[in-house]
Amino acid sequence: MSAGPKARAGLIALRGIAIALSLVAGLGAFWLFLQFGDADGLDALDILRALLILISTLWLAWGAIQALIGLTSFARPPAYDPAAPIRGRTAVLMPVYNEDPLATFSRVAAMDASLAAIGDPAEIHFAILSDTRNDTIARRELQLFAHLVEDRNGMGRFFYRRREMNTGKKAGNIEDFITRSGGAYDYAVILDADSLMEGETILQMIRRMEAEPRLGLLQTLPKVIRARSRFGRAMQFSASFFSPIFARGLAMMQGETGPFWGHNAIVRVRAFAESCGLPPLRGRPPFGGHVMSHDYVEAALLARARWIVRLDDDLGGSFEEGPENIVDHAKRDRRWCQGNLQHSRIIGAPGLRAWSRFVFAQGIMAYIAPLFWLGFILASIAAPLLAPPPDYFPEPYWPFPYFPPSAASKAIGLAIGIFGLLLLPKILIAARASWTGRAKGFGGAGLAFLSTLGELAFSSLTAPVLLMYATRSVFQVLLGRDGGWPTNNRGDGTLSLSESFAAAHWIVTIGLLGLIATYLFAPGLLLWLLPVGLPMIFAPVLLSWSSRPSTGRLMGVPTEYSPAPVMLLHDKIFADWTAALEHGAPDAAAPEKAHA
Repeated sequence: MSAGPKARAGLIALRGIAIALSLVAGLGAFWLFLQFGDADGLDALDILRALLILISTLWLAWGAIQALIGLTSFARPPAYDPAAPIRGRTAVLMPVYNEDPLATFSRVAAMDASLAAIGDPAEIHFAILSDTRNDTIARRELQLFAHLVEDRNGMGRFFYRRREMNTGKKAGNIEDFITRSGGAYDYAVILDADSLMEGETILQMIRRMEAEPRLGLLQTLPKVIRARSRFGRAMQFSASFFSPIFARGLAMMQGETGPFWGHNAIVRVRAFAESCGLPPLRGRPPFGGHVMSHDYVEAALLARARWIVRLDDDLGGSFEEGPENIVDHAKRDRRWCQGNLQHSRIIGAPGLRAWSRFVFAQGIMAYIAPLFWLGFILASIAAPLLAPPPDYFPEPYWPFPYFPPSAASKAIGLAIGIFGLLLLPKILIAARASWTGRAKGFGGAGLAFLSTLGELAFSSLTAPVLLMYATRSVFQVLLGRDGGWPTNNRGDGTLSLSESFAAAHWIVTIGLLGLIATYLFAPGLLLWLLPVGLPMIFAPVLLSWSSRPSTGRLMGVPTEYSPAPVMLLHDKIFADWTAALEHGAPDAAAPEKAHA
């Protein structure tokens, strides 16, 4: 049931405390830096740097406090009957766009097999919604769809259609289905092409929808699986080990105005149809045109219509795959950057809930935050050039020089505080995992702690490179460059040194120029900036090394030690289909009959 007045008051108090603590951390960093700058006399550049530190620290503190909130509570299911008979009809939607049909269609087969193994009489259909532009892949989709229908005896339960025009990208693809066929269903589970869900998870999502008539959207927390590269496994470990705690904090703070991440979620079709129409924004991309990061906008529109949007982070059995190298991650992040900055056109839309506007602001801040750090670094390098020379004889006729007291302790304290906001939440998560026994799934307490340290080291190395890609994305959007909707690269993501250099040579140049400028103009900062500059100079090596296969147990996750049942089903079906298709392609006309 929806929250009562007492719960709403508690939610408002929790949000207020989180915002207040973030402000305290930001203002504390601002004050410390002013104290540091005042040692040799404040100037305008000192105040600018203090403001940049305030904003950046406030953002870091917000993430840390979200983790602390998650650490102080445990995910619990809402009140509902997990064995209640399901009354409504559900469509499981998988949008595809130039994907490998064998991998995606076999995932659909695995989810159907997982449902069949339970034997629940719920009426659940699968619809593959193709926006594929490549005709060769489209023909392969028809062939694999025929094989899917035949293999799963799915006539009347599986559907396929390919749009002639992919207007609105994924959001338009879903909208097209809702408009044409949504009236036949009560609920729709929305997936990505790399999504995989246990049948039991799908059934419990439907039951939770039926237990709360005001629930418009229920988002699960997907875990990353099947990562092979060093980069992929680091992201996989982070998503499995750290993300549930951050998601718990997010769920507590968002309440009934929760997130939608565009996949591995279920919507009430009527609510979605009534509330989530997305007309193109006026003007040209990147700020105009079709809404790219549509998921957060759809969540906000549902909340505006007083539907509950909830993150049920207690639900397991929800999986996805991730990019295998930094370049592919940066390409995907470029699309998200454009979509989030586009929300600056939407944040003032009439009728939105205050928290929805705050979420839009957070999304925008997530991408412009690197600019504040970059601005702080540049201002710090320029400070010695612009600062007035020290005056060691401030008192006329006083024969002895005056040396200002050292403010090194304040600078060190500020650095410790900032690094603490970055590192402490993850260390605390590792400690709690050991205490609760959750670390057993990650190889035990000792290995989980070593994996945490390994992830911290890896993320510290890659952070400057990712910061540069994110900064470039922001500037490209601000300069009016449309990034479009590139195809996701799946499978082997190994990068050669030449490929890595082609993707990161500009980062090498900026890193070299930055360290040279620091040595010439602010040599006292050189040691502090080496952890930023060196990963940039060696970015091609880092890109190539991190894209290569990872071996060993470090940063292992539970699905590697004990794969989920639906993963085993998918492996078997994929292998069986591969062997079957090697002996001849199925009839390409069969899908048309099945679709009819």
